[in-house]
Amino acid sequence: MRYSLCAITVALALAGCEKNADKKRGAPPPPPAAPTVATDGTRSIPINVNDEGYDPAKIAAKPGEKLELVFTRLSKSACAEQVKVNDGPVTELPLEVPVKIAVTAPPSGEVRFACGMDMMTGVIVVN
Repeated sequence: MRYSLCAITVALALAGCEKNADKKRGAPPPPPAAPTVATDGTRSIPINVNDEGYDPAKIAAKPGEKLELVFTRLSKSACAEQVKVNDGPVTELPLEVPVKIAVTAPPSGEVRFACGMDMMTGVIVVN
């Protein structure tokens, strides 16, 4: 019985180490959740912020469509700590905490979003 308990403990510890090893080896970040639409017609779009940038980095929208961009920072990079949508204020992105930013698509054109350093960029394209 004692050996069984010890074997189970070792197996669980190794499983936990393997998960951490995957993270350190650069396992790909999880994909963002699927967009949803609220009862008022606002489309909520999850956006992961990882070491490669925004995922998705390009979002299609209809003219005048109300969007709720939900940024979740998964990267510890200083560049990913903030986001600015169009000419709006700079918004802080705490690690692994979803942050919602409301946007209304213009009649035509694009709405750009970028990190605080303007190195990572994304765009909402009105079609």
